[in-house]
Amino acid sequence: MKSTEILSISTVSPKVSLILPVHNGATYLADAIASVTEQSFTDYELICVDDASSDQSFAILTEAAAADPRIRVIHLEQNVGLPAALNHGFSMARGSYFSWTSDDNLLRPTMLEKLVNTLDANPQFSIVHSDYSVIDPEGNVIEFVSTSGRRGLLMGNHVGASFLYRREVDHELGGYDAELFGVEDFDFWLRASARFKFLHLAEDLYLYRKHPRSLTNSRAAIIQTLTTNVILRAIPSTMGRRDRAEVMLSLYLRNFINLRLDLLIRAFFFAPVKSIMKFPSVGIHALRVLSARIRG
Repeated sequence: MKSTEILSISTVSPKVSLILPVHNGATYLADAIASVTEQSFTDYELICVDDASSDQSFAILTEAAAADPRIRVIHLEQNVGLPAALNHGFSMARGSYFSWTSDDNLLRPTMLEKLVNTLDANPQFSIVHSDYSVIDPEGNVIEFVSTSGRRGLLMGNHVGASFLYRREVDHELGGYDAELFGVEDFDFWLRASARFKFLHLAEDLYLYRKHPRSLTNSRAAIIQTLTTNVILRAIPSTMGRRDRAEVMLSLYLRNFINLRLDLLIRAFFFAPVKSIMKFPSVGIHALRVLSARIRG
């Protein structure tokens, strides 16, 4: 895969390397970059990976890099997809702390400062993640999301969109799985949870934008299937039967696109009584999915 680096001026290794992968994301890109350059924490590099965009993304990136020596632009001649673009960016990262953001999302002004200070003060933890808000296409806040994750990662991706981790996490995990576009982050966290400690910071530090072109909307069915697969793959062999059943039931009840009866059968096999007690919820969920199919 051929790539070209544009306007890399600084040779000093920063504390934080932040990757921004872009594929035809010109609409919100300038705002996304500005939310990084306006951070209260300044010891970072922003590595923008243009994944063979055909819109104005590359022009926006090069203009931003010309104005700020902390911005590096990598241009990929062939579209490789989000996970591979992330891996390409992190392979060139010089920082001791890693993170990444998207071309349609925004960092709140103190995000990096708060996350860096938290990792600095807690050397026993390798990954810190914070709460965040969801915004609409116009930037209005429509939802607050807590990432406390009391039930564990197998019950859902509670790390969310605002995070920072030590360089060795990426090194030991071998980066993101390029075959899991849409759930590459969730798979990364699941693999990391077997080796590293996570710390939750109860502060809203990020704005995640939902719009018609966002991955959560455009790839919903594929993402749902991949999410189920990575969770099933991550279940440890030592997990008890009742806990396994709880994971199966949770996966069934969170899927609003397909009725995964195979998950119900597996849950019943592991814990029949627990599964039977869930039958009212199971039935209501099935009716919702079927009615959505009829309307669609």
